[in-house]
Amino acid sequence: MFRQASRIFSRSINQQPKMMGRAFSTDVPATPTFDSTFVESWKKVVPNMEPPKTPSAFMTPRPSTPSSIPSKLTVNFVLPYASELSTKEVDMVIVPATTGQMGVLPGHVPTIAELKPGVLSVHEGNNVTKYFVSSGFTFVHANSVADIIAVEALPIDQIDPSLVQKGLSEFTQKLSSATTDLEKAEAQIGVDVHSALNSALTG
Repeated sequence: MFRQASRIFSRSINQQPKMMGRAFSTDVPATPTFDSTFVESWKKVVPNMEPPKTPSAFMTPRPSTPSSIPSKLTVNFVLPYASELSTKEVDMVIVPATTGQMGVLPGHVPTIAELKPGVLSVHEGNNVTKYFVSSGFTFVHANSVADIIAVEALPIDQIDPSLVQKGLSEFTQKLSSATTDLEKAEAQIGVDVHSALNSALTG
């Protein structure tokens, strides 16, 4: 019995090097294959891994900031149906921003301001041109260019004071008799605009 066990033990020892010297399947290099049909099919359905473009990718580069402050401010004043001022060089503009009257001079910091009903003043030497604007936005750029976009605008000297007083009276009466939220909102807008018109004429 002991002799049989020793023979089995010696046999396993003699066979062990042969088993360890045997190559595993992972050690055998795979033969490279190229399936052109699969590659072409994959190209048709492969997802786009490029990052999506943002609006800034389609914008022109920002204008460079001049090394010195220019002596004039370039103003573009446009409406949906007309261009009041185009690349006009002036000394200063005062816009009716929602945060208050804002003066813009050459070298002003870049700013975006929402406009409220009020007076837009364009100063050119001793001449001051005033417009009444209903709403809009002002964009002040680093290169001393100001873009003013208004929904409606009219020179102050073309406004009829009697019509302003009449409109203010009518909308004030509508506001006092309004019963729905919509009627109150519409009447309040009319009162605000005509009050601003009246202040522009008397101020």
